[in-house]
This record gives sequence, structure tokens and C-alpha cells, in this order.
Amino acid sequence: MSRRVPRVTLIRGDGIGPEVTDAVLRVIDAAGGRIEWDEQLAGNAAVDAHGTPLPESLLRSIRRNRVALKGPLETQVGRLGFRSVNVALRQTFDLFANVRPIRSLRGVKTAFTNVDLVVVRENTEGLYAGIEHQIAPGVVESVKVVTARASRRIARYAFELAVREKRKTVISIHKANIMKLSDGLFLKCARQVAKRFPTIEYRELIVDNACMQLVLRPQTFDVLLLENLYGDIVSDLCAGLVGGLGLVPGANLGSRVAIFEAVHGTAPDIAGRGLANPLAITMSSVMMLRHLGQSRAASRIEKAVHGLLARGKTRPRDLGGRATTSQVTARLVRLIG
Repeated sequence: MSRRVPRVTLIRGDGIGPEVTDAVLRVIDAAGGRIEWDEQLAGNAAVDAHGTPLPESLLRSIRRNRVALKGPLETQVGRLGFRSVNVALRQTFDLFANVRPIRSLRGVKTAFTNVDLVVVRENTEGLYAGIEHQIAPGVVESVKVVTARASRRIARYAFELAVREKRKTVISIHKANIMKLSDGLFLKCARQVAKRFPTIEYRELIVDNACMQLVLRPQTFDVLLLENLYGDIVSDLCAGLVGGLGLVPGANLGSRVAIFEAVHGTAPDIAGRGLANPLAITMSSVMMLRHLGQSRAASRIEKAVHGLLARGKTRPRDLGGRATTSQVTARLVRLIG
């Protein structure tokens, strides 16, 4: 008896989101991915249609399907526009683990080779959760909340990932020399969890030193365990080690729901011009398909991406080429065969 086709919530996103999302749908179909898409609006499109960036119909869809694929969504910078939809989704569904695999790819020229690490970021609290208010005109307070429950949970996820992927080291990255209580609690919990995994080496680095070491010797890193804000910054730094955000996949994982996403921005300056790089969301779809148990389709897509980059003839603009979004997509489809 054939397996039931999974239903997945699809969020096309803002800016270049619809373009890269259209591309990945073609690639998944060519690879034999079996998915029934449940398309929903979020971000600017949802504001136009429903008056809110996060409509209840979207939340119901994700609760029902438990898996989503998401294009980039716009967040207002330094203005009181609508709240970050990305942060709201993570908190609404308790997507406590943000996971980004960072690997060197043959055919992509960078300052480093043989980079192979995973960033595991606590995704629901800390300073990045956006708990802030104005005390008085010209005085704003931002609150950093760190709990033992969330710290132990993300540490346990990082060590379990290390065991599952046969990795050797988990490095906890912090600023406990200054934030002795909040970051100190995070470290205390990580140390407690580390004792349960004697086969995995556990180390700690202050975040500024970690950034320096990453741009000097990234090959010495394996699994990085970070609080929310540090993880957001360091994961983008790590993406730069292997060619940029146009190549790096990302997943937001909870105990019941998983949202896979393009980790780059909406790039409104090139939206609608056919210049967007669809490879990041394509690699995120590889993570999604494996999560759904469709490993064969995932491997076919991953092999096609590697082949496209290794050959170098069809390369998107952000990687130094001249290929359009549709040309990159067509080439991937041909390589999948």
C-alpha cells in the first residue's frame, strides 16, 4: 500500500520569495517529491488581503499540516511596522531549534575549503525575542530572558544531533564573562547536558573570540550551540565562509511543527527581475524532504545542486555568474533527469 502524500503549508513570501518558491516547486516535482501543497499568505501579501501579516488561516494550516516551506518575509527595520513574522511563527509553534548546516561546496570559490559545521541556535527567547519597551522619551529597555528549560532543551538537541550525524564536538558560544547570570545559566545547562553524552567533546568560547576563530580556522568547528541573538549573527557569518546566504539551508524545528525556509532576505531591489538565486530554498527543501521521509528525492536534488555548482556553467548572479532564476531552475531539472 502506498504512503499517504503529506500535506505541507506553502508560504511564498515577500520580494523575491514568489520567484524562488516557484523554482523550488519545479525542482521538487522533477525529483519525484510527493507533496500536496496548502498555500497560505503571510507578510505583506497577508496584510493586503487580511489586514494582518499572520492570519489565523495560516496558523490553522501549520497546526494541521505540521510542516511548512517558507520563502523570505519582510520585517520593518527600525520602524514600528508589523512584528517580525519569522519571530512570531517560532514563538507561536515553539520552534525552539534553528538549524543551519554550513558546508563548503565544490565549484564555489571562497577563502576556505573543507568547512563542515552545523549552527544550532535557541530560537524562542533571549534578547532576540524582541521584548522591549520605552521607559521614557529617549530611553528604551530591551529584556533578555533565558530559562533553564529552554537552555537544556536546545543543548540536548545539539548533542543528539552530534550523535546522530557522527560528529565529535559541541562548542557552546556565549558572553558569560559579561552577562554572568543569563549567559551563565545557558552555560550551566549546557554543561549539565554534556555530562550525559561522554562520547562528544564539549567546549566553550566567548562569542567575540568565536567569531575571530571562525574567520581564521573554520575547519576546527563542528556543532555550534548558541543563544538566539548570537546564533542569528554567527549563522550569517558562517554562511559567508561557504559563499553566502544564497547557498545555505535552514530549518526551525519544534516537538510538533517544522518550518523550512530560505534564510536570506526579500531583496526587493531585484524582485520581479528574474535575478534571484533559488539554491538556498532548494537546499532547505532537501532538509524538508528528509524530514518527511522522502530521502530519495532529497538526494536527487542535493546531487543536482552540487553538480550545477561544480560545473560552473550555470551560476546565479550572487555567485559571480549571469544565469537567471529560470535558467538555474531549468538546469537543476535537467541534472535531476
